[in-house]
Amino acid sequence: MTSTNSRTSTISAAAAAFAFLSVIRRAGTTRRLVLAALAGSAADLAGVALIGSAAWLITRAAERPPLAALSVAIVAVRAFATSRGVFRYGERLVGHDVALRAQAGTRERLYESLIPPRPPAQRGGDLLSRMVDDTDAVQDLLVRCLLPAAAAAVTGAAAVTAAAFLLPRAALALAAGLIVTGLVLPAATGAAARRWSARVAPARAELATRVTDLVHGAADLAAYGAGERALAAAMEADAKLSRLERRRARIDAAALGIGTLTQGLTVVAVVLAAGAADLGRVPTAVLALVALVSFEPVLPLAAAGERLAGVLGALRRLRETGATPPIVTEPADPAPPPEPPLTVEVRDLVVRHGDREPALAGVSLTLTPGRRVAVVGPSGAGKSTLLAALMRTAEIESGDVLVNGVDVRRLRSDDVRARITGLTQDPYVFHATVRDNLRLAGPDASDEELAEAMRRARLDAWAGRTGWDTVLGEDGRTVSGGQLQRLALARALLFDPSVLLLDEPAEALDEETADLLMADLLDATRGRTTLLVTHRLRGLEQVDEIVVLEDGRVAQRGTHAELAAVPGYYRDLWRSEAMTRHR
Repeated sequence: MTSTNSRTSTISAAAAAFAFLSVIRRAGTTRRLVLAALAGSAADLAGVALIGSAAWLITRAAERPPLAALSVAIVAVRAFATSRGVFRYGERLVGHDVALRAQAGTRERLYESLIPPRPPAQRGGDLLSRMVDDTDAVQDLLVRCLLPAAAAAVTGAAAVTAAAFLLPRAALALAAGLIVTGLVLPAATGAAARRWSARVAPARAELATRVTDLVHGAADLAAYGAGERALAAAMEADAKLSRLERRRARIDAAALGIGTLTQGLTVVAVVLAAGAADLGRVPTAVLALVALVSFEPVLPLAAAGERLAGVLGALRRLRETGATPPIVTEPADPAPPPEPPLTVEVRDLVVRHGDREPALAGVSLTLTPGRRVAVVGPSGAGKSTLLAALMRTAEIESGDVLVNGVDVRRLRSDDVRARITGLTQDPYVFHATVRDNLRLAGPDASDEELAEAMRRARLDAWAGRTGWDTVLGEDGRTVSGGQLQRLALARALLFDPSVLLLDEPAEALDEETADLLMADLLDATRGRTTLLVTHRLRGLEQVDEIVVLEDGRVAQRGTHAELAAVPGYYRDLWRSEAMTRHR
């Protein structure tokens, strides 16, 4: 079983690596990648040639020949020293340009894959870790793995070839040392690191999740005295990650030590071979130093093998994140979106979440232009699911949702939400200015249009006091619940959809604030096609129809006067609200 999982993981990582390289091709950076590899190889070759020519120059100069005999070597040393720096600069410039372009392409594809609503496959901290750490790690595939490996292969082959011209026996010793350091050692470190890297990423994600919980849940943790327990859990996650990182560091240290030892033994073997062949002082010095410096691009490959295991794991996790299928299946041949005014017909709608019982079981209703319909019912009755089906953020199992006679399953989800959308149950306020939060619904809206939307939501006075350029805290922590709901309402009114959906706009507000908000909301939606989901009945005498949902089915429907006059959930709730107000 473990072997099967390992093979599956390897195949998935390889597929992710190919997907990453395809990003490079799409970004048009293949030529730059080849150029970076050539520049890196040229820089390493210049380094080997520099040491070789310098060794020849120094040992030959010790014999005190005429200066003219050294002039070529002097020029060569200067040329190789200069070219090495130039080529290295070019390799770093072009290589990092390719890596950053590919990383940006990978991050862009990840963001695009997250836009369609999907089942929550990862926790918030885990997803954040993948979006930041894993996308940062993928550039190492080029900068620390592929480009160094290409340069090391070219340099090693050139060094062995040059040694073969001087002494084939020394070339064999050099080739053996380079193979051990450049192939065997990276393979061994990669295999050893693969086991740890598979545990490091989840540990890092766990730490990110714990820290996210600490930050976002600080108030609740303090209120219930759970802060120390949550902090202890975060510290334990940090300690676990540190232990794994230390083990990985030991692998790197061992690989570097073995590589350096192999380098030293190889140089000794080359010198002994040259001495046995009575090669002479100058060729022996050149061979020894060329053998020494040829390991410079090869030694980092041991760490590259360990890093490659982590990079492939990061690519695999990114692929898993983007591979989660969206909740809603898009049509292969979408129909053209209907033009307003819109009539929405819901016929025998059935929606199910996973393998559970249907959240909606045969719901029907009609929204004609300018008509306002309210949906009420106990928690879990399927009210929010109905709105999700209308906005195409929940898949329809059976039944129909028709927009001007067109099934929404034949329309692109974006086209549906451009016409049918509104205020969600838990609106999000971004860490941005009041103006920018409002312009989420209308990027090109003028200041006059923004002010009008705020006026209709009864927030114009608040915006004047607070200031349009005041930065609101993350998730609306600097505004009250009523202000947050009104800001979300202003955003929905600014977007101006053909059909406005409002999901529990007065949820979690005190009674006075909720009553004021509902009154303003009903006033702002007068004459607008609206579907209002609420558990508060005050003001619903103004809507055209009320639909009562219970257990995913329509239990009652009618006007406020009709429903308040007959036994049922609506009348019971109405009387309960009336008693609460008169206390």
